[in-house]
Amino acid sequence: MSSTLDRDDRELIDEIGIDRANDALDELAELVKRQLELLGEDPERQGLLKTPQRVALSLSWLTRGYEQDARQVMGDALFDECHENMVMVRDIELYSLCEHHMLPFYGKAHIAYIPNGRIVGLSKLPRIVDVFAQRLQVQERLTDQIAEAICEVLHPRGVGVVIEAYHLCMMMRGVQKQNSKTITSALRGSFRDDPKTRDEFLRLAHTG
Repeated sequence: MSSTLDRDDRELIDEIGIDRANDALDELAELVKRQLELLGEDPERQGLLKTPQRVALSLSWLTRGYEQDARQVMGDALFDECHENMVMVRDIELYSLCEHHMLPFYGKAHIAYIPNGRIVGLSKLPRIVDVFAQRLQVQERLTDQIAEAICEVLHPRGVGVVIEAYHLCMMMRGVQKQNSKTITSALRGSFRDDPKTRDEFLRLAHTG
């Protein structure tokens, strides 16, 4: 496949890994070609000649989270620290695919935790978001998975996750509501049990 694609596409193949750039991608490309035929298109016309390969590569890229593990993503970026106050990273961009229609949903995640003797490098929190966002998803499960992963690795006093997202399955089809935003939250430990901690987190997540 790689010999028929542009340089940017070949670089994506290198980043995804050679295992995903062989038989599986070729088979997926054939399925995309058949989809084009069923839609009444001619996959042999100039504008669509490379479309099956590009779609196959794009889907492989967008779902690469299946091959990643949150614990490995955090690696050794865990540090002993006596900090006992809330640590928050706001406005983490996320892009995912709705598993019901395989249309994108996108938005921002706000993550906070209260350490229990250990902190994690701040750049690792957006990476955890990507691990789970880069799969076929529903927003509710995505929110819970991020919170659970942080709990399992850090064992903090509490974790809070809020995701605000726009779903193209609502914007492009169905009810076609362009300004509807879906908000989900997952609260663990003190973020669930302590009203003051919960209120502080939700206030910061929603108002900055």
